[in-house]
Amino acid sequence: MIRRVLPVLKPYRAMVFIMVLMGLFSSLADSAFPLFNRYALDHFVAGGTLKGIGLFAALYVGVLLMQVAANYISMSYVGQIEVTVNRDLRNMLFRHLQSLSFSYFNQNSVGYIHARVMSDTGKIGSLLSWRMMDVVWNASYLIFILVVMFRINARLALWILLLLPAAILAGFYFQRKLVAVNRQVRESNSRIVGNINEGVTGVRSIKTLVIEDRISRDFEEETGNYQRMAVKAGHYSALFTSGLTFASAAALALVLWQGGSLTEKGWMQIGTLSVFMSYALGMIEPIQYLVHTVSAAIEVKVNIERVTKLLETAPDVADPPEVVERYGDMLHPKRENWEELKGEVEFQDVSFHYPDGEELVLEHFNLKVPQGTNVAIVGETGAGKTTLVNLVCRFFEPTQGRVLIDGRDARERSQLWLHSNIGYVLQTPHLFSGTVRENLLYGNPEASEEEIAWAVGLVAAGEVIERLGGLDAQVGEGGDMLSTGEKQLLSFARAILADPRILILDEATSSIDTVTEAKIRDAIRTVIRGRTSFIIAHRLSTIIQADVILVIRDGKIIERGTHDELMELGGYYHDLYTSQAFPE
Repeated sequence: MIRRVLPVLKPYRAMVFIMVLMGLFSSLADSAFPLFNRYALDHFVAGGTLKGIGLFAALYVGVLLMQVAANYISMSYVGQIEVTVNRDLRNMLFRHLQSLSFSYFNQNSVGYIHARVMSDTGKIGSLLSWRMMDVVWNASYLIFILVVMFRINARLALWILLLLPAAILAGFYFQRKLVAVNRQVRESNSRIVGNINEGVTGVRSIKTLVIEDRISRDFEEETGNYQRMAVKAGHYSALFTSGLTFASAAALALVLWQGGSLTEKGWMQIGTLSVFMSYALGMIEPIQYLVHTVSAAIEVKVNIERVTKLLETAPDVADPPEVVERYGDMLHPKRENWEELKGEVEFQDVSFHYPDGEELVLEHFNLKVPQGTNVAIVGETGAGKTTLVNLVCRFFEPTQGRVLIDGRDARERSQLWLHSNIGYVLQTPHLFSGTVRENLLYGNPEASEEEIAWAVGLVAAGEVIERLGGLDAQVGEGGDMLSTGEKQLLSFARAILADPRILILDEATSSIDTVTEAKIRDAIRTVIRGRTSFIIAHRLSTIIQADVILVIRDGKIIERGTHDELMELGGYYHDLYTSQAFPE
């Protein structure tokens, strides 16, 4: 599983090589310092002489300075690799998300996607940098000191080696327990955060439903569960640390017992005994880090699975290779090959169900919309109105049949070509963080001040912008400084600036007051002139002037005609319009 993300390091092979090399040198220097102490004890202390102490001091300081430099270089590269890998993975994921179809976002929550892009990549970046460095340094340190111990005194080294299997097994046992409990702690913490979020954002509903006591009990129960899990985690952590301390003490006791005996008999010098004492105390901590790193790597396996699964997710709507070759893709368009879009739309025997469902939303649907026609679509919720325009936009592919744009199957040209010629104003519009001007220019980055003023005036958004403080005023995250109706006005202006050949208004005036709506109706009449337009509306007063009104029920057209024709017909549309115009 880890091999699946190692290619991310390929562009940074030189950095990884230097990081590993400096880590090896640092661990080698660390394992060499007890040998300096051995020489000092045996030569200067036991020998009673200071001969050669200058050279000794110079070597000692030289190795120390080189170790400091190696630590600096390796840590610097570790940090660079971590943030660079995080950046690359996040860019890859975000770029891939832009290519995925609407169905993916319908089936996966924002929180789920956010965790993949931020949390999972962060853990993978840490694994490929700090965790990798931990393995390099601690494993090499253990190897170095074991080699030195066996070279100096194999018998005493074997005594110490007897403790290693027990220390490693105990480490894995407690680390496995810690991983399991810490996972429960994180899950409980996530639920607490969710409860806080619901308690704050849903405060109006909580108070109107008078369920404060129930919400409080649920919260207290979850915090109690978190406290129990956290205490359990602390218990295992304390046992783990205490066990390692005991192992260090046991290793030191073995050295003093066996090594002291050898030293007393004159078979070992005091300097050699000090080396074994230093190594006995210092070898347990690397084992602890190695066990922790292995456990972390096992845990990160889940993060790698989730990231690679996202990267391997194919879009439900994708341009075939020959189309990409000619027209480019979402991120690399070949605009010089794009034909002019005129705006004729035709549905040929289209049936459709969503990827996560089996029930047909549209069934054997046929419709031809000539260029420049204003089509209004009405019907009950779930009748297939939004599905119809989503198919026009090629946000989804028909399950059966074809959607033709200017007489050609929409799949024969790129999605970006089609989307660049469509203006879509949603019932729940989205504004990006930034200024009013920046949001409007998303429709047309080249728009002049005069064009912006024209679009703003056309949709009667001048008062909204003036209230905010002008075009350079901030709209807040997601446009939260504006009401839904105000966001609809700015979204409408943004769509107009794009000068689309096909304009789609999906309940675009549902949150606008009646006075502004009258102005918008005049704007719509001006804007749709010469363009193909689809207007989904529940307020039938906004579609009286439509060239054709389609009444959709159960994915089929049950009535079709102008407003006057449908009123004369006296059917579903007549009843619906009458009920709105003359409510009881």
